Amino acid sequence: MKKKKVLKTPIFGINSKSYMYGDRLLDLAKYADQLAEEYDMTIMLSAPYVDLARIAQETKNLIVNAQGMDPTDVGRGMGHVLPESLANVGVDGVFLNHEERPMTLRQLVKAVSRAKELGLNTIILVDSVEEAKMVAILEPTIIVCEQTKLIGTGKTSDAEYMHATREAIKQINPNIIVIQGAGNRTADDQYNAIKNGSEGSGASSGIFLAEDPKTKIKELLEGVIRARDEFGTKVYNGD
Repeated sequence: MKKKKVLKTPIFGINSKSYMYGDRLLDLAKYADQLAEEYDMTIMLSAPYVDLARIAQETKNLIVNAQGMDPTDVGRGMGHVLPESLANVGVDGVFLNHEERPMTLRQLVKAVSRAKELGLNTIILVDSVEEAKMVAILEPTIIVCEQTKLIGTGKTSDAEYMHATREAIKQINPNIIVIQGAGNRTADDQYNAIKNGSEGSGASSGIFLAEDPKTKIKELLEGVIRARDEFGTKVYNGD
């Protein structure tokens, strides 16, 4: 089983989706890796499957995540993303049930089980308070609460939604890390999400559609660091 890295909140997440790949993404990953060390914080990067091995091998501080995984076993499964393959190349965790890669409940239950067998963090995305309650029962590492209607719009969830989803999850399992997603495109967005109880923040299109993604990452991090300095940090050792 893979030994899990320590996670320190607030976490900053960089989700490349399919906006960037190859050498450019590796260069950005190395930059983020340096920032994680400089600021002593947890920075997560999700990357396309074919880039995961290089990024995992050439960084030491980043939490490297796959953008999805299939709940399959070694053997048959043409074109599936095998959990063992991800663990073998040094991946730290997997995103599950993203709006752009949804899963059935049956698939999700097995995927979480397979990931846990291999020591992979599980990051599950939910849309509503009801989904948050259901997913919390599976005891993933992180639940990202992200209203589907706000993805890519630049609009953030309101404080009521943030508080309601966090409370619903923490009542079931206080050890699950709860992050609020969608629409966080400015340093103030990052700060406000954490102020409203999120244990991290991040961005996707807000970074990769920027004129200079590295500069944008540094800008957004300022909001996360400001929140950390004001509201404190918590360490999750992955056990």
